[in-house]
Amino acid sequence: MLLHAFSGTGVWAIDRGTLKAMEERLAQIMTSSGPIAFAPPKLNSRMDGGVAVLSVVGLITYRPTVLSLLFGGTTVLDVRTGIREALNNSSVRSIVLDVDSPGGEVDGIQELADEIYAARSRKRIVAVANVTACSAAYWLASAASELVASPSAQVGSIGVYSMHFDHSKMNEAIGVNPTYVFAGKYKVEGNPDQPLSNDARSAMQSIVDSYYTAFVNGVASYRGASASDVRNRFGQGRNVTAKAALISGMVDRVATLDQTLKRLAGKPSRISAQASKNMAARRREMAIIKN
Repeated sequence: MLLHAFSGTGVWAIDRGTLKAMEERLAQIMTSSGPIAFAPPKLNSRMDGGVAVLSVVGLITYRPTVLSLLFGGTTVLDVRTGIREALNNSSVRSIVLDVDSPGGEVDGIQELADEIYAARSRKRIVAVANVTACSAAYWLASAASELVASPSAQVGSIGVYSMHFDHSKMNEAIGVNPTYVFAGKYKVEGNPDQPLSNDARSAMQSIVDSYYTAFVNGVASYRGASASDVRNRFGQGRNVTAKAALISGMVDRVATLDQTLKRLAGKPSRISAQASKNMAARRREMAIIKN
């Protein structure tokens, strides 16, 4: 529950194991009397010839938060700024997103993914899962002109979730009886000191479903697939290996970051409309073969 106290919407598009580890680490930090080490989120960028390489690493949040200060990572706003600067830099032919992230909060992810998708008509944008692109990170990477997975990569985790913790029995055991004084019928629904009501659960589910639908529809549009394919063939919320992702059409090729940069060294800055159609046709053909 601590993570939700410090998050934005409290809705996550993140690898489940990472979120659990963060929850455990945050609990340790909150009960520790020692100094707290901070690792502010930042966007590392570099030029490799005419290629701008932007690193999307660690926890993704919309802007710096307590969580991103504790765990590091990358913000949506920084990635957006980096992409816009690269687009407007005449010396940049192509943009590479060097992705190694379990995902993060859903805040701002849809908007940034749509911006990446629109930007690829101006310059070639290649996302490389180096070596993890899960949940929110995959959402962003899928919007690129091309999605590459390193041989040992894991991608996917297409899903969204939130959590509720019921502390009522613990409160009873220690003799605590919280009283909420509030205005607004649903103002305190879903609070941790009471069991989750059916109405509160339904409200939470509708929010999760809304983000999930946006996630699925976004990936389907970016990857030239159907929403049904994304739901049923793109891992169903699981992480998948690079080879499996290539077979299902979740990525376009398997290669390392260095191999990708070398390949892009002489490539034109834009991906043509015909090339985009060819890539989408290849994905559809692979889907037919798979089925």
